Amino acid sequence: MSEKKDELIPAIIQDHKTGEVLMLAYMNDESLKKTIETGTTWFWSRSRQKYWNKGESSGNTQIVKELLYDCDEDTYLVLVEQIGGVACHTGNRSCFYRSMYEADDHTKEPFSPRNDDGSIFSSLFEVIEDRKKEMPDDSYTASLLKEGVDKICDKIEEESAEVVEAAKIKAGDEVVWEASDLIYHLFILLAAKELTLNDVEKELLKRRGKN
Repeated sequence: MSEKKDELIPAIIQDHKTGEVLMLAYMNDESLKKTIETGTTWFWSRSRQKYWNKGESSGNTQIVKELLYDCDEDTYLVLVEQIGGVACHTGNRSCFYRSMYEADDHTKEPFSPRNDDGSIFSSLFEVIEDRKKEMPDDSYTASLLKEGVDKICDKIEEESAEVVEAAKIKAGDEVVWEASDLIYHLFILLAAKELTLNDVEKELLKRRGKN
């Protein structure tokens, strides 16, 4: 659609059933062509300077249901079926998981925290393992893994303190927020130590009858 072959066009990725905005990425003519030919989303990575097929390593692929463009022909809207339930590299379903402002009378429709294959925990750990393998320069997870266990443990200590603080003096949604940060950093530690969620599950199963 773009007049210039290499022009980057922002592409808004949206769940075709719920209307949830999952992410924003960039396409040029070649990635648009790949998207249409394969039926899955392809983008141009500005940081890595290469094409990438969403989910090629994590398994969280996007099956394209419809592709639209706006009145000025400078933005794409891609309606997809999100496979694996996770669109964001942080392990969140959507990249837009942080709120900057919310009106008092605004209500949100809940989205399912689980995907078709299992829990969000499994999906999150897969993303972390992917970052460990690829080590992209623009990934926070990869940067922590590069700095090593000591740095990761410092972050876990920091996040643990924030969970305690939230539990004592803040609202319940703040506890959920801080607990999510803590779990995320614990998962990074497991990956750094060559451990998996299965290792934790086995230990918890051993303890189940003793609690």
